[in-house]
Amino acid sequence: MAAAAVRTAEPADVAEIARIQVATWQTGYSDLLPPDVLAALDPAAAAEQWLQTIEQGPAGVLVAVEGDWLVGFCCAGPSPESESAAANGLPAPDTDTVGLLATLLVEPRWGRRGHGTRLLAAALDLLRDGGMTRAIAWTPEQNKAGKGFYRRAGWAPDGVLRTLDAGGVPLREIRFTGPVSLPLE
Repeated sequence: MAAAAVRTAEPADVAEIARIQVATWQTGYSDLLPPDVLAALDPAAAAEQWLQTIEQGPAGVLVAVEGDWLVGFCCAGPSPESESAAANGLPAPDTDTVGLLATLLVEPRWGRRGHGTRLLAAALDLLRDGGMTRAIAWTPEQNKAGKGFYRRAGWAPDGVLRTLDAGGVPLREIRFTGPVSLPLE
């Protein structure tokens, strides 16, 4: 395996970040999302959104690289109150120190090489440096790989579910929460 690392995303990375996002969703979520929703994913629109996030925040974007290849990315920052609220909609007692891991994707052909764990560790460092004490992430309820990934990192479901409209099809997501440090194994 070539040298692998995580670094801060740069504006020059947005086309590849968007390509990875679309390719990964089309591959990894083909059994969760309707085909027309996946076919309508637009890399150019995604690139514009990623450029705005990289340049303006408030979240940070990190990329995983292996050799000369950008193989995955993540986005993490302070959690909006609506994302970290309790199931009854009330703000969490620690709402000011909850981070949100908004996205963490590794292109499937680069999977099982430690890139996801490196991205998660770097994102948690970013959150911790920003004063966060815990973090949350949403994953589709049927996404066994995503749920297993967060459990291996020491995170657990916190009992909050949400249902999104995925092109007329309900997509239930489960919220995981965990510390902003990874346990050593």
